[in-house]
Amino acid sequence: MLFNSIDFAFFLPIVFILYWFVAKKNLSFQNLLIVVASYIFYGWWDWRFLSLIFFSTVVDYSVGLKLKDEENPTKRKILLWVSILVNLGFLGFFKYYNFFLDNFVSAFSLFGAEIKATSLNIILPVGISFYTFQTLSYTIDIYKKKLEPTKDFIAFTAFVSFFPQLVAGPIERATNLLPQFYKKRTFDYSKAVDGMRQILWGLFKKTVIADNCAEFANQIFDNASDMNGSTLALGALFFSFQIYGDFSGYSDIAIGTSRLFGFNLKQNFNFPYFSRDIAEFWRRWHISLSTWFRDYLYIPLGGSRGSSWIKIRNTFIIFIVSGFWHGANWTFIVWGALNAIYFLPLLLTNKNRKNLDTVAKGRLLPSIKEVFFMLLTFSLTAFAWIFFRAENIDHALRYISKMISTSLFELPYFIGMFKALMLILIIAAFVIIEWLGRESKYAIEHIGLTWKRPFRFAMYYVIIYLIVTFSGNQQTFIYFQF
Repeated sequence: MLFNSIDFAFFLPIVFILYWFVAKKNLSFQNLLIVVASYIFYGWWDWRFLSLIFFSTVVDYSVGLKLKDEENPTKRKILLWVSILVNLGFLGFFKYYNFFLDNFVSAFSLFGAEIKATSLNIILPVGISFYTFQTLSYTIDIYKKKLEPTKDFIAFTAFVSFFPQLVAGPIERATNLLPQFYKKRTFDYSKAVDGMRQILWGLFKKTVIADNCAEFANQIFDNASDMNGSTLALGALFFSFQIYGDFSGYSDIAIGTSRLFGFNLKQNFNFPYFSRDIAEFWRRWHISLSTWFRDYLYIPLGGSRGSSWIKIRNTFIIFIVSGFWHGANWTFIVWGALNAIYFLPLLLTNKNRKNLDTVAKGRLLPSIKEVFFMLLTFSLTAFAWIFFRAENIDHALRYISKMISTSLFELPYFIGMFKALMLILIIAAFVIIEWLGRESKYAIEHIGLTWKRPFRFAMYYVIIYLIVTFSGNQQTFIYFQF
């Protein structure tokens, strides 16, 4: 079920009414309703994979309770590995089986050995990478004695399957989200209004920015051999805004929807395209995944402590693993490695934590130096996105090779130029609004709040009008494939 679908437009009000008008006096009933709604939400796509979520839920709930009572270090470690192997085993089979099989066969063929192996027609369960990491963090935190296990199976099931963020995050920690299922929740009008504003902005990002950019990004990437360099550069630009609008838009809708039900999810995007270096970009992009890898992989490996070699090793590990998390393709691994290369000079010169505050904080306009570094960071990021979007490494290299040729200085040309020009103007307006709201949790969080009601509602109507009138062809959220 897509957030930008008619199905969800009917689903959400029904759940909302049942939640606040039927189950409002009973916390357990509210949690049970969330579980039922979440399983319907996920099962709408393919009910067969509900068993995977339920099995992971049962395993990690049981392991958590066992870890609480077990003091033997060896047995505790065995219990932890049960959780890790079950969760990563499912993830590895459904997401990476064919990748490893194909590369295993290819590796042997280089040495003249022909191996006959049949790939499996495996359907990747939507959101498996997200809920796997979410439930894994629960058992790891209990193992490290940072969290007490819950005895409330319904609350835990609701935590694992919470429908607003089930299939594409944010990846929540049990320390933040799980305790919210224990507390009585009362309807908060101001919180609900804020949630609706964030949902509205998320829908604008997705339907107007991302889906329209997708139309041109797909056309250019799919026909790269017929395009000149300037058109290919424009294709990279369109994809950069597509993936930002798509993923941050989903996060906005997820966070806003959660607020309708009295929950607070963590911010997942913090205006990353206004970053002044790559380290700042990764503190602002997909924050829930970046911090997950930091806490459960990078720091246990030693982080940035130790020799330069250790720092380089750990940086490449975390970025390559992050790339591989996104998909079973060498393009994602190269994308991760390229970001590691971007990041290393900052780390080795101790400048990776230079830009911790918001750019031009308290000022309307940035300095020339800030503009330069924002453009440089965005350009490096957009270049790396080419590998992320490409079908394979050869496609990416041919794309880049033609993009940086002399035809880069020709005028771009492709089908739908006038619509693309209109889209660029909308993107420019979008960037301005994002800039004005960059110190908020989402761009329009505070915009218009002090305006008179007619003007405030006029702003909402303009956004709704753009969503209805200028929305592109409906596209599946990019991160559903991860």
